[in-house]
Amino acid sequence: MSRRILAAFLPRLGAQRLRRLHRAPCDQPPTATGDPATRPLATWRVQGNRRLLDSVDAPALPPGLLHPGQALADAQALCPDLLLHPADPAAEAALLHRLALWCLRFTPVVAVEGADGLLLDTTGSAALFGGERALVARLRDALRRAGFTARVVAAATPGMAAALSRSVESDLAVPPGEEATALRGSPIGVLRLPGDTVAQLRRLGLRNLAELAAQPRAPLVRRFGAEVMAALDDATGQRARPLRSVRPPADFTAARDLPEPILTRAAIDLQADRLLHELCASLRQAGQGARRLRFAGFRVDGEVQELAVGTLLPSADPAHLARLLREPLGTLRPDLGFERLVLEATETNPLPPEQLHAATLGPAGAERQALAALVDRLRQRTRVWRAAPRPAHLPEHAVARAAPLSPETPLPSGWGLRQRPVRLLRRPRPLGVLAEVPDGPPLRLILGRNTYRVLRAAGPERLEPPWWEDGPPRARRDYFRLQTAGGPRLWVCRLGENRADAPARWFLHGYFA
Repeated sequence: MSRRILAAFLPRLGAQRLRRLHRAPCDQPPTATGDPATRPLATWRVQGNRRLLDSVDAPALPPGLLHPGQALADAQALCPDLLLHPADPAAEAALLHRLALWCLRFTPVVAVEGADGLLLDTTGSAALFGGERALVARLRDALRRAGFTARVVAAATPGMAAALSRSVESDLAVPPGEEATALRGSPIGVLRLPGDTVAQLRRLGLRNLAELAAQPRAPLVRRFGAEVMAALDDATGQRARPLRSVRPPADFTAARDLPEPILTRAAIDLQADRLLHELCASLRQAGQGARRLRFAGFRVDGEVQELAVGTLLPSADPAHLARLLREPLGTLRPDLGFERLVLEATETNPLPPEQLHAATLGPAGAERQALAALVDRLRQRTRVWRAAPRPAHLPEHAVARAAPLSPETPLPSGWGLRQRPVRLLRRPRPLGVLAEVPDGPPLRLILGRNTYRVLRAAGPERLEPPWWEDGPPRARRDYFRLQTAGGPRLWVCRLGENRADAPARWFLHGYFA
């Protein structure tokens, strides 16, 4: 599969960044001639002793009236209503980096190209978006909806795609093998060489890449240096160029390199508490809460010991997280000592905004938070779940396990009207039964080595097997509620076999309160 690169050129990045901020800072006070949101906007930079336009966003003006590199005085004379602001290369670079991270939804390899471009390696991924032309249009439209004018070009190499995106007037998907033809008429300026070098090449009569490529290489290298040929080879695909892809922001992490290895539990707890406060401060600043924490201790002998804890709700409370970590930290074995400790929030969720009750001025949902904190502590030792009702008549199917704080399930019709034991056994236990009549209630029960005398009995309650299930037919069930002489109140079941001559079998299913 041939390599395919998408290049997105954003010629108005600096001006449109200001437009997106909904502000109109300028060198002159606003006039009543137009709305600042729609007036022409430009940024300027200082070059030598001159002030030149750097980025222009003026869609209502004729094309070419204002352009980057134009003297600021000429631009103000042509458009007195022009809003001006100094260029901010650092802010524009940060914005371009955020756009590159945003483009990771299209491909895992995205790189920043210069100060106003992006490169996307879409090899093998264009088919996921309906083809290369559809992907070009989708990327352009997405950037346009975000407020940025972009020209998107697909080509075989990064240099070709970047050069074409700065020379064509509209979006383009160059078929494989036709890049050289599409690039022949591109001006020399697409190589992004220094301004004086471009001016000297133009004085020699070299206007486009085809004329430059036709010249002998050695004289050009002696006169202008190797960077001219390197830029030409990059644009024509003669020189391979790897992409340095951006990486998404790392998980929230706090780390501490210790000047001396620590051995004692008190020292480990102290450092863990400091890491927790540092991590929680970063989480709160980002509006995030930890759902899972990973603690790693790096020993001086090269071994790494790790432990992890989780929370039911996102939390940035260092006191609560410290309680969760306290017991697992006791399992660490420092041996010769830890020289580095790392605490990382490997899973986070946005923290919900805090609402105050009008009467008590306390945080709304405090009870839910307290319950979640309790469940978090219990989950360090055992599994915690909530019983949710299900529309089933068999007792083992009438209740399902649900998350502790999951929304309450509406009760099915008729659910809970019949008496059921507080504790239902996971596996029913076989019983030996003595009854006065074959179909009557038990008089005496034998459970293992224990014998129970029945004082009172209620039942039977008959439950028929589900007729809609496939497979062999099940036996019907007759349930009895029994009060024994020893005190336990039992729920026992008699299984009636399908054959008339088969003896009934008895089981203990649960205990009443």
